[in-house]
Order: sequence, then structure tokens, then C-alpha cells
Amino acid sequence: MKLPFSLFLALRYLKPKRTFVSVITLLSVSGVTIGIMALIVVIAVMTGFDRELRDKVLGFEAHLSITEVGGLMDDSETVRGKLDQAEGVVATSPYVMGPVMLQFEDQYITGKMRGVELASEEKIIDIKSFIKPGGSADLDGDKCVMGAELAAALGVTVGDKILVHGPSNLKEVMNELKKAEKNDPDAKSLKDIQQLIQPLEMTITGLFNTGRYQYDAEFLILPLDRAQDVYGMRGSLHGITLRTKEPYWADAHKADFEQLLGEGFFASSWIDQNKDLFEAIRVERATMFVILLLIILVAAFSIANTLITVIVQKKKEIGVIKALGATQTQVVGIFMAQGAVVGLLGNLIGLGAGLLLLHWRNEVRSGLATLFRIELFPNKIYQFAEIPAAIVPWDIAVICISGFVICLVASLLPAWFAARLDPVKALRDE
Repeated sequence: MKLPFSLFLALRYLKPKRTFVSVITLLSVSGVTIGIMALIVVIAVMTGFDRELRDKVLGFEAHLSITEVGGLMDDSETVRGKLDQAEGVVATSPYVMGPVMLQFEDQYITGKMRGVELASEEKIIDIKSFIKPGGSADLDGDKCVMGAELAAALGVTVGDKILVHGPSNLKEVMNELKKAEKNDPDAKSLKDIQQLIQPLEMTITGLFNTGRYQYDAEFLILPLDRAQDVYGMRGSLHGITLRTKEPYWADAHKADFEQLLGEGFFASSWIDQNKDLFEAIRVERATMFVILLLIILVAAFSIANTLITVIVQKKKEIGVIKALGATQTQVVGIFMAQGAVVGLLGNLIGLGAGLLLLHWRNEVRSGLATLFRIELFPNKIYQFAEIPAAIVPWDIAVICISGFVICLVASLLPAWFAARLDPVKALRDE
């Protein structure tokens, strides 16, 4: 195949006479390869974390939550009736949610209670799909389901009975204790005060596993009326959850629901409730892109250094070429072609290595964890059992094009110096 003049010489300079490829060329290509591979892997994993987190959130949380600024929602039926008739609302469900103390025998652990109406809640989230084999989503009477990680921490399983301690009588208990301290003759005995603290006994009918550690390690789901008893709310609610026609539609139209219900009501979307986490991932993703791009910049300096070395070594040949009539554009093309070849090879190898590493990412994690005897990507911190990843063609294109352009820019300055070389001086010096 007849190659263009500039490309032909560029390939000859990259490949010495005695070896298949020069060590300097290998180092230059390796630098670009590592940079491209690292960028592809990190950006894909960060994108996967973001998408997986959104899926997990939408799987366990409602699109929109309506609460009353005062705290408790007393006239919930009227509010729910308005919401059911609102545009874009698919389903509504009342809830009571807050911290509780869970007891099993002599074991105590804190958790987060979520009281729901199962019939309406299943239209918001699919609880049954998260239940582990051997259990059920039965919430009739004094029955509940709890996160698998929370159950493991408390040492319980399906069929066990637990006690749920809530703050419903906290005020009364504190008042009686103050009376006892003052030796009030009308104060109740400590035994009578203890009777004010009435834990709720619940039977575990199922353990759920959402795939997100925060949910599985914190939540206990029980019937709405029993949750109201725990908090002593007597028919009041903490709020109403909504499922809308589209998750992002809910975030865009939350102000419409506040206007519909009037002053005193607040609407928060699933994005608002996890805003800090989503923002952290976005910032980390952008930061990692900039940091890892520096690897390619280092490789670019290596390319520039290689070309300068070649220009010094081939000074006589460049003089001869220019004396024979080669134009400045052709000389520039020789060294720009070298940078382009190195950038192209680095992109192709880095792309292949990055995709391969993404495919075997969890196996690589397990191997490294076994080799170094450390836990990589622990569930308690990263919330996922496996490393998620999402390959976005646009991201891959931006990474590869950016790397290629940097290689071309790095070769531009040496090429410009080579093109300005005076052939008379070059041959005379030799």
C-alpha cells in the first residue's frame, strides 16, 4: 500500500531499524493507554453508582412526599382526597416514620420505623419483590417485615417476636420521674412509672433485601395503626407519599402540589431527600475526570519529549527533505502523524483494556481483596454488594477524543520547530 509521504516517514521514525518498535514509543503509547483505561473505568463506575443509586432509591422511596409544616397531619383524609384528584398522581399512601428502639431478648438496637397501609403502599413501592425466600410481606395485626442487615445485627429471623420501643409516653415518664426526685407524696412508684413505657410486640413475617445497605440496615416496616400506637399519634400521620406518572416529573412539579394544598404544606421529591448524595457523586465524577486527565497530559509531555529527541537525531534528514523541496506543511505532517499514531494506538488499547476491566471488575475486586486481605468497596460505605458500572457511548467518545486531541496538541510544537528548521544550517552543522 502506498502511504502518504508524511505518514510513511512518521512510521519509519517510530520504528527503528533494529527493533520492531522503540522503547520511547512504547512508553508514550503506554502512558496514553493507562490514562484512557483509567478514565473509562472510573467514569463508567461513577455513572453506574449514580444510576444504581437512583434505581434503588426509586425502588424503596416514593416519587413525592407531602408533609405539614407543623409536624403532624391531622386532617389527612381531606389532603389525600385532593392529592388523588391532582394531575399526574398515580397513587397515594399515608405513612408514619421515625426512629425506634428494637429489643430481642437482651439485645437492643436502634432502627427506623415505617408504618404503612399495605394495600395502598404496594401501589407506591413493590415491597413483595424485596422479600427474601422463606418470608412474606404479611402486615396484618402485630406483624412486620424488617431489613435483612438489621435483622442480622439484632440476631432475629422470620417467626421471631421483637419489642418496639417508641417515644409515645416519654413526656409522661419524665414528669413522673421529676416528681419522684422531689419525693412528692403523690408520685408513683418506679414500678408504676415503668408501666408507662409500653413496648409493642411484633412478629417478623419477612426480611427484605433492597440491595442498598442503608435501607436494609435501618428500616422496620409495620402496619400504619401499630406505628401510630408506637408514637401515640391517635390517628394522625407524618405525611402522605405519592407515585406520579414519571419520577422526574414529580421533582419538576412539586411546587404545584404545595400550591394545591395551600400554605402550611411542604412537598419534597426523591431527589430532594437524596440531594447531598447525588451531588456528591456528580462532583466526584467531574473531579476524577479532571484528575485522571492529568495522566494523559503526562503522556502528552512524553510524546513531545519523544518528538524533540527525534528532531535532534534526524536533523540532517530533515534538512535533506526540505532541500529536496518538502514544504513546511509536509514536515509538520510528519511529526503530527507521529503524535496521531501514538494517540490512536493508546486510545484503542486503552479502550479495549478499560472495557475488559469493567467486564471483570467484581472478579478483580475479589482477587485483590484476597491477595491483600482487605475489604474493597465495603457495603456499609458504598451501599452496594457489587461494583456497579454503566458504559455510556457519549462518555467513551469524549474520553477518547480528548485523549487524541491532547496527543495532537503535544506534537504540534515540536512539529512547528522542525518545519522552521533551515536546511542550509542543518546540513552545514552536520
